[in-house]
Amino acid sequence: MRKPKKLLNDPNNVRQEVMQGLVYAYNGKLTAIADYCAVYGNHISNDQVVVISGGGSGHEPTFAGFIGEGGIDGCALGEVFTSPSPDQIIELTKATEKGNGVLFLYGNYSGDGMNFDISAEILAEENIATKTIRATDDIASAPLSKLSDRRGVAGIMFLYKIAGAASQFEKYNLENLYQVVAKANANVRTIGVALDGCALPQSNNFNFELDENEIEIGIGIHGEAGLRRQAMTSSDEVVKEMIDRLCDDLPFQTGDRVCVLINNLGALSNTELLVITRKVGIELNNRGIVSHDIAVGHFCTSLEMSGFSITLMKLDDELQRLYDLPCQTLGWRK
Repeated sequence: MRKPKKLLNDPNNVRQEVMQGLVYAYNGKLTAIADYCAVYGNHISNDQVVVISGGGSGHEPTFAGFIGEGGIDGCALGEVFTSPSPDQIIELTKATEKGNGVLFLYGNYSGDGMNFDISAEILAEENIATKTIRATDDIASAPLSKLSDRRGVAGIMFLYKIAGAASQFEKYNLENLYQVVAKANANVRTIGVALDGCALPQSNNFNFELDENEIEIGIGIHGEAGLRRQAMTSSDEVVKEMIDRLCDDLPFQTGDRVCVLINNLGALSNTELLVITRKVGIELNNRGIVSHDIAVGHFCTSLEMSGFSITLMKLDDELQRLYDLPCQTLGWRK
């Protein structure tokens, strides 16, 4: 049986070492709350709403790699594929909030929701106002009729971009910030495909395995079951189905302006990713959908999973204005 290989130190100390790596990589622009495994940017101004995220390690650069100017402001790091605790979230919020309120922005997973909700209740007792947006962009995780049950995956990067621009540059108040990020969330859709699984640092087994000639359409970023498994086929055929599903879901229509994210889930080669990117452009052009901006690379990973996801965000004038403002983070710069 094939065994996973990882270049780590102590498998039980991964998130602490990830935090230390982030601090070094940010080169003076990031502060760690080491006892609580949380980090925040040194850019936060006194007149802004603070945007806080958090989630399990293993998806880098999501979540903490999007801290920075034009991005989010702080992040609580959970263990690999595990939610951060209320203590982490509360300490981070107290260290960063400036009296203007805090937006919690994270993926829609039960553990994250529970712990952020607990944190919000405790913070409210100390007169710290919070609002919450849960990213729900994964179209394979629930039907459109149950949109609020959908998981958050790579599309959260676009929400970070909108939230950071609105809070830092345009000084939206908490309610207006909540409304614009909720609007962005309603207009983001993602679907993923896996060629092979991944393994937790402490495990000698992959969390799922596919046959040599098999792929899985609709895979989740923790290995959650997708829509179906099928025989390996061409890149063009896979991408066409993914674009069809994405466009039918919102729907995306002729004349729409969209931002496009082609995300490497971990181990796919850049060669494959650019072949995929080519077909995404062809399919959107054939539909008369205007690609306002295209991002290609590692944005929301799943350890060493081999696969990719495609995300589309439909723009209106407000979202485009905010999206076009600059962003300087470890995971994405524009």
